[in-house]
Amino acid sequence: MAAHLVPWRTAWDAALYGDDGFFRTSRPADHFRTSAHVGTFAVAVAELARRTGAATVVDLGAGGGELLTALHGLLPGVALVGVEIAPRPPALPADVAWTSALPERVTGLVVANEWLDNLPCTVVERDDDGVDREVLVDPATGEEALGDVHDPGWTRRWWTPGAAGERSEDGAPRDAAWADVVARVDGVAVAIDYGHLAGDRPPFGTLRSYLGGREVDVRPDGSRDVTAHVAVDAVAAAVGGRLVRQRDALAELGVDGARPPIDLARSDPSAYVRALSRAGEAAELTARGGLGDFWWIVTDTRHGTLTA
Repeated sequence: MAAHLVPWRTAWDAALYGDDGFFRTSRPADHFRTSAHVGTFAVAVAELARRTGAATVVDLGAGGGELLTALHGLLPGVALVGVEIAPRPPALPADVAWTSALPERVTGLVVANEWLDNLPCTVVERDDDGVDREVLVDPATGEEALGDVHDPGWTRRWWTPGAAGERSEDGAPRDAAWADVVARVDGVAVAIDYGHLAGDRPPFGTLRSYLGGREVDVRPDGSRDVTAHVAVDAVAAAVGGRLVRQRDALAELGVDGARPPIDLARSDPSAYVRALSRAGEAAELTARGGLGDFWWIVTDTRHGTLTA
């Protein structure tokens, strides 16, 4: 039987967001760990909200509501909103709002942690004749073939495949999606993700799948996450955003991975244990080769800076 081939972007969208898609049927925390699952990350987001005078904090792509639950105890009086297609988490505090669509206007702070990497892109491959073509895929098996010639508008500027067999992911939909978010914000919008810059693009693309805490074969069948790294410089250019590594952004917000003084262990053992835990979380969030290498794309629609 011939494979049922469709454009990668179409299959990817259905796999994650269709009626039986991964994000409608799965709890992300069961499959991968993000900054939102580390308590000190919420402390940093709360500090950013305070510095910018945010009346509202919106978590775009809120997953299981972990970040919002932590913020609830840190930001009394600040409206908290989760945006996610999955049902409302049962343990979410009652006064935290939950919606499937971003509000038309947000006065405050919008945080999108590992949201852009899950926005589907057209996958492009250069054929043996030097022509860039859209890649097709069978969602059930992951089998691929080359399709029509690809419109090079975005890739010509940001990420053109080189030799035959090299690939790119056309980030135009991500640029447009984040520009739409930023246009709704009176305050600060921050997209946080793993990504790459011009001059250091991966030659064979970055499609990945995760399931049950480990990387698995890439297949857009709805059973697993499908993700790809973000061309963060292109997104930043679309919104006039500032690019900063997570380790540097968190340092600006007071996150310190230094171990507490050993004298504290003698004078206040409980405080020492809490401080040691915070230091361990800070180290995880700022680690080189890990979460610390993530990019923050920061747009302050009032000041153009990270802090107010």
